[in-house]
Amino acid sequence: MPLVAVVMGSKSDTEAMQPALEILKALGIDYEVSVISAHRTPEKARQYGQDARGRGIEVIIAAAGGAAHLPGVLASWTTLPVIGVPLASNELKGVDALYSIVQMPAGIPVAAVAIGSGGVRNAAYLAAEILGLKHDGVRKAYEKYRDGLQGETK
Repeated sequence: MPLVAVVMGSKSDTEAMQPALEILKALGIDYEVSVISAHRTPEKARQYGQDARGRGIEVIIAAAGGAAHLPGVLASWTTLPVIGVPLASNELKGVDALYSIVQMPAGIPVAAVAIGSGGVRNAAYLAAEILGLKHDGVRKAYEKYRDGLQGETK
């Protein structure tokens, strides 16, 4: 049963989100992938947010560019942790998406990661940290990954 939902605002975001999917897989975390537009299919976004917990989802990673409403819309319909991933999609190079994600009103938080591939990867690692609070196997896999970082300069 998937513990993480990876939701993208557009099918064209799939390539950008691939590193997160690879990390989740490497850490042994089951996930599902969905494409839901907060603007074109708002009812689908509402239903997805409301039903996620009942399907066993424990963390949502939501990626979007431009106005990037998807993470906030999903967070408005669930109390699960939502990690917003701002994607660069236009002249503003993702800054607009970042601002949209970090400016959520009090009471409806969305965790935000960096723009770009580092943020994409960190979304998966943050999901692992959250899941590691409850799932020992995830915690151990993530700790093993972190132990392997010692001595790296990147």
